[in-house]
Amino acid sequence: MFRALEIPNYRNWVAGALVSNIGTWMQRVAQDWLVLTVLTDNDGTATGITTGLQFLPILLLGPYAGLVADRFNKRRLLIMTQAFMGLCAIVLGLLVVTETAALWHVYILATLLGIGSAFDAPARQAFVSEIVPGTHLANAVALNSANFNLARLAGPGVAGAVIAAFGTGPAFLVNGASFLAVISSLVFMRKGQLHPAKPVKRERGQVREGFRYVKGRRDLLLIFGLAFVIGTFGLNFQMTNAMMATEAFGVGAGEFGILGSIMAVGTFGGALLAARRSSPRWRYLIGGGIAFGISALASAWMPNYVLFGIMLVPVGLASLTFLNSCNTMVQTSVPAQYRARVLALYLMVVMGGTPIGSPLIGWLAEELGVRVAVSIGAGLSLAASIAALVAWQKFRHDAVPLRAQIREMLNLR
Repeated sequence: MFRALEIPNYRNWVAGALVSNIGTWMQRVAQDWLVLTVLTDNDGTATGITTGLQFLPILLLGPYAGLVADRFNKRRLLIMTQAFMGLCAIVLGLLVVTETAALWHVYILATLLGIGSAFDAPARQAFVSEIVPGTHLANAVALNSANFNLARLAGPGVAGAVIAAFGTGPAFLVNGASFLAVISSLVFMRKGQLHPAKPVKRERGQVREGFRYVKGRRDLLLIFGLAFVIGTFGLNFQMTNAMMATEAFGVGAGEFGILGSIMAVGTFGGALLAARRSSPRWRYLIGGGIAFGISALASAWMPNYVLFGIMLVPVGLASLTFLNSCNTMVQTSVPAQYRARVLALYLMVVMGGTPIGSPLIGWLAEELGVRVAVSIGAGLSLAASIAALVAWQKFRHDAVPLRAQIREMLNLR
């Protein structure tokens, strides 16, 4: 299950990423709480706009960011992006601590953080294939998800305690400092043990080339389409959990943070199960989407805080199963020279829809109630997953089996 951890560079990377990811989850909780309860009076639209602005750069810059990652040294690029995002967190923390923060400050810094993330995400995803050999890649991708969700398990709870005791400002400052951990792991990485991909030479039309490659792969188009719908309308937990906590159940920052940690129990469990699988399967991808839609729909109508929290465990498990299956399929079935660009396009569709979905779900929550808004997002996710199942059944018999594609890419035949 943990064979990728046999590689020293990967162990150091995972340790640094765990610290940084805990800080990132603290910031996500603190940012929503700051906007929802300090800078506005439970304004769901403002919270949705903040989340949307943070992901808008991924939608606008995704293809170019992937090309940058294919062209340049990924380790050096990651050092720069991590330092930039850490600086954004520190600036916001100082504004809050000095009691000078305004909503427009949060909007600007969320956008800047999104710009850093747009260039960081594809490089970070593709860099995993340079740390571990191809035979360990699927395991490393699953362990990355476990790492991220272990941080998600700890981060919101820590954030809730910090916010309740000291306010939101210190949570942002802690996140800024946490970036030093992953930067250190990159700086002190054993360069001789890396497997760097050959940089793509600068030529005209390279962004279009990435689009053409995806267009020629029906399996990727199906993954991207389903990921867009679920990412846009279903994966808005950062905002919807905050609104469920405040509006549906009337609880405080501590209880809101606990919801994120409870959900992470499911996502962490899903990541560990994924690490046991040697290769991705369509049944886990589409089944995860269907299970997510059903469990998220059920969670919207839980009558009290405790039952809602319990339902977040299967929601987290299903969402992680879906996302990990998508990520692993993309990473393991795409040649190295296209990998960062295709990953950037994948991240663009799965996260770039947030600028559309978050404000819309936030507005629906204000107009129709948060339970109805969550139900609409879950229903759209369920419908898209069922449609994907029908489409997959139609083309799977005449398509090259995914397992054969993966073996060919990894030269395992």
